Amino acid sequence: MKLVSVIVPTYNVEQYIASTIRSVLEQTYSNFELLIIDDESPDRSVEICQQFEDPRIKIISQKNRGLAGARNTGIRHASGDYLAFLDSDDLWLPEKLEKHVRHLDRSPEVGISFSRSGFINGNGKSLGIYQMPKLKDITATHLLCRNPIGNGSAPVIRRDTLKEIEFQENFYGTVENFYFDDRFRQSEDIECWIRIVLTTKWKIEGIPEALTLYRVNTEGLSANILKQLDSWEKVIEKTRNYAPEVLERWEKPARAYQLRYLARRAIRLKDTQMAIKLVNEALRTHWFILFSEPRRTLLTLSAAYLMRLLPFSFYAQIEALALKITGFSQKRKIMSQQQEV
Repeated sequence: MKLVSVIVPTYNVEQYIASTIRSVLEQTYSNFELLIIDDESPDRSVEICQQFEDPRIKIISQKNRGLAGARNTGIRHASGDYLAFLDSDDLWLPEKLEKHVRHLDRSPEVGISFSRSGFINGNGKSLGIYQMPKLKDITATHLLCRNPIGNGSAPVIRRDTLKEIEFQENFYGTVENFYFDDRFRQSEDIECWIRIVLTTKWKIEGIPEALTLYRVNTEGLSANILKQLDSWEKVIEKTRNYAPEVLERWEKPARAYQLRYLARRAIRLKDTQMAIKLVNEALRTHWFILFSEPRRTLLTLSAAYLMRLLPFSFYAQIEALALKITGFSQKRKIMSQQQEV
């Protein structure tokens, strides 16, 4: 059995971390080590982690380096053939590791295996909707225009894949090996996936099950939309340095897709002004998204303006109905694709 190193960066998550750890310990695949990276958390997170008595758990403390820095520390300490990342406010279903190990064992050309994700709220309750990305034939274009992996708790990665993108830098007073780029405090995952696809032979491939439960947290990193946009722009600039021909062709559509994605985030946060601004900017940047993905683009545009025009209670009813229909359709598709595998 392959050893899997599960890496959980931990910072200021005392209300969630116990559930996150339990979701790892309840895995049907038992040959793992759980590396909890204490990124100088100011709350009781580490104290809660210390209450778990399992020999597979190791707690590693460091000065604060952010999410990318904590993941890199975990990679340096990992002993596994496969490395799995789990953000400290998300959860896994019990079969998560078992199914990814099987996928990677059967697919030697795949460097990153990821799952779909179900959305949960702050209390861990399912919202009934899912991230439904493309699962196969993922290219740099797909990564630039949207993030099929979806979130940092979905992927399981071969050690050999990370070894191929390893680089050395002196960010903290001594030369160390890096995989994610510590200079990014957001969008560090998509930058890494783009670099893997553009500079190695490894494939990225998903499995249809929603094995990750992704917590929608308005206080998290992704809630700050403008910072997220700025971080994405920095990813584009870094990518331009080593793949200018790719950016020359795809930068405008990629920016339009990113602006539309952030508009949907603003809609979920009920930030009407921001949602309208972002979706309009997306269309100005590359209006062809109206034709390449008309349904999603028009739904985003309609939701932004309906949120402004309708009374909030009426809009909330329409939104709830739309989400219910969407979730039902998504669940049927997931079940259908699971039967095909």
